[in-house]
Amino acid sequence: MPDNNDIVLRPRFKFNVTQDNTSILEVFEGTKNSQNEFIVSRIDDHIFIKIPKAKQHLWSPQLHLEVNENENKGSIIYGLFGPSPTVWTLFMFLHFIVAGLFIGFAIWAYVNWSLGDHYAIQLSATLFTIIIWFVLYFGGRLGKKTGMSQMHELHHFMRDTLRSNGIHAED
Repeated sequence: MPDNNDIVLRPRFKFNVTQDNTSILEVFEGTKNSQNEFIVSRIDDHIFIKIPKAKQHLWSPQLHLEVNENENKGSIIYGLFGPSPTVWTLFMFLHFIVAGLFIGFAIWAYVNWSLGDHYAIQLSATLFTIIIWFVLYFGGRLGKKTGMSQMHELHHFMRDTLRSNGIHAED
């Protein structure tokens, strides 16, 4: 699970396997009742692996796997690590609010400047929204770092589940 790009807040990966997608989906479906370290749920070709509520914190990640049939033979597994959908929605909502405020204050500052009025307050507010953007970005980075150990746990669980059933990634 190399994370070469430090800007990525939601790391992704993909790999090929020789087994068909239904057998892989059934393997994960079988882990629902055979273990209690993770919550495993399935919707169509999607597997969601989550940390149990007792071990969760605000930045706890979840692993979303999409298992698609490969046109040649076998399957392609796409993985995406991310925060819970509630946290991610809040995070994006805050970004859109800050973006709206930035645009609003910038327009207000420009209008005051073009009319020859004082625009220092509006310009200060515009610059403050940029600071808030940086705070949100570094907050997301801090959250990713906080959840990194649980990301590794989720990845190891996925890998061990596949390996214990004789499923190995192709190169």
